[in-house]
This record gives sequence, C-alpha cells and structure tokens, in this order.
Amino acid sequence: MKSLREYIQQAEETKTAIGHFNISDIVGFWAVVGAAKNLKVPVIIGVSEGERDFIGIRQVKALVDTLKAEGMSIFLNADHTYSVDRVKEVVDAGFDAVIIDEADKNLEENIKTTREAIEYAKNKNPNTRLNDRVGQVLVEAELGFIGKSSKLLDELPDGVSKITVEEAREFCEKTGVDLFAPAVGNVHGMMRNGKEPKLDINLIKEIKEATGIPLVLHGGSGNTDDDFRAAIEAGISIIHINTEIRLAYKQALQKFFSENPDETTPYKFLRPALLAMQSVVDRRLRLFNNL
Repeated sequence: MKSLREYIQQAEETKTAIGHFNISDIVGFWAVVGAAKNLKVPVIIGVSEGERDFIGIRQVKALVDTLKAEGMSIFLNADHTYSVDRVKEVVDAGFDAVIIDEADKNLEENIKTTREAIEYAKNKNPNTRLNDRVGQVLVEAELGFIGKSSKLLDELPDGVSKITVEEAREFCEKTGVDLFAPAVGNVHGMMRNGKEPKLDINLIKEIKEATGIPLVLHGGSGNTDDDFRAAIEAGISIIHINTEIRLAYKQALQKFFSENPDETTPYKFLRPALLAMQSVVDRRLRLFNNL
C-alpha cells in the first residue's frame, strides 16, 4: 500500500484532494469507511485531542490498522494537538500524521513549538533526518487563526484573518514542516446563515508557489463546490470536514426520535445517523477526487 506521503504527492500531481473527516465515535468511523470503500479512494480519519480522548488512542489506531491490513488506503491523523507532550503521545502510538496547533500564538512561538514537535517525530525514525521529508510520521502545522469550534456560528470568531505569503515562506523554511495549513479565508465551524467566507484562491496559489509544501485546508464545512474546486486547482491537497458530518449526525437523530419517541435500541436509532454522515462523506469525496 502507498504511504500517506505518496498519496499526497499523487493528489498534487492529479489536482485532486484527500478527504479528511473527523470522528467522535464508532458510528462516525464506519460512516467514513463506508463511503471511502465504496468509492475506492484514500481517506484520512481525524481525531482531535477531545475526540481521541473519548474514543481511545490505541482503540482508534487498532481499527485503522485492521482496515490497512485488509488493503484499505486509510490513514490516521491526530488533529489539532496543542502541546508537544500530546504530539509525543500520538507519534509513539504510530499515527500516520499529527497537527501541532499553535495558530493562536505569535509567529516566533509557533515556529519554536512546531520545530520541537518535528524534531521529536523525526527522531522516532532513525533512518531519517530533520527536514529530509522522508519521516514516517508527517507533521502538519497551522499559521493564522481561523477559530476553534466545530459548530454553527452566528458571526466570525474574533481574530480570524488571513496570513501573508511572506509569513508562509518564513514559517515553512524555519520549521521544515511536512504539511502546511494556512489561513486563507477559511474558518472552523459553519455560518448559521449559510454564507461562508470565500476562500482567497490567489493567496492559496501564491503560498503554494512560495513554499512548495503540500497545503491543507481546515474548516472546509460549508464552503461551496466551486470554491473547493478552485482551491484544489490552486494547490490544496487535503481538505478537512467535521461540522458538516456532526450536523448530519445530530439532525438524523432528531428526526428519528421525533418519529420514534419510544425507541431505545441503539443500533436502530444510530443507523440513520450513520447513513446521513456517510452521505455527506460520499458527496465530498466525489468532489475532492473529481469523480
């Protein structure tokens, strides 16, 4: 099976993007797996600190490893990790990738902490050196604040802004990061009125040209298909979706219980939620993979 790095390189060459979907439980896991299996495309399972604390680090790793052994192109990413200690935790567990998130810090602090995380991840593989980009665990970092919540928003969070090309170049050169998630008009969560901020496609293109690093789009939920297509063409290789599938989960449960208020069997009321999430994942994977 190809490595995650190889699939990312393939996505760059074919102007497609790998879908990254966060899960909070086994229902979400099988929803993502079901869609990716049906379409026969690679997929990344994302678990933030809170999500992996709830599911269990070893438990979600075992699920992913089982499907890898069966030949599925599935990868595990430790999303939004806020300290080097917690980076060490998932690197030691054998995750495919980890995101050190210091986006709310100033540039110097972000660079320093990201560098520490990268040094640890690369040193776990004795056959690699810092900055040679052959390490087993890919390290991603973010630059620019885009909010922290995966929920419906009435207004943009305070402090949300876009970065500059010069900041992106400096950050990538000084850290040697494997994957880079820049603030380019994206925002975590979804606007309740459905009017998501437009992505700055020119900025994405300029950052890609300036850094040469695979780019990741966070906060993809709610963006238009046209924006996604343009972002992929400009240089985005991985797209994160979370709020959309959480909302589908919630709405499916609400609908089920409004129609079946006395039902208590989990596999009965969770089935519609699984199918609702799988439908969202399927639609996004088809778009990202130009299917």
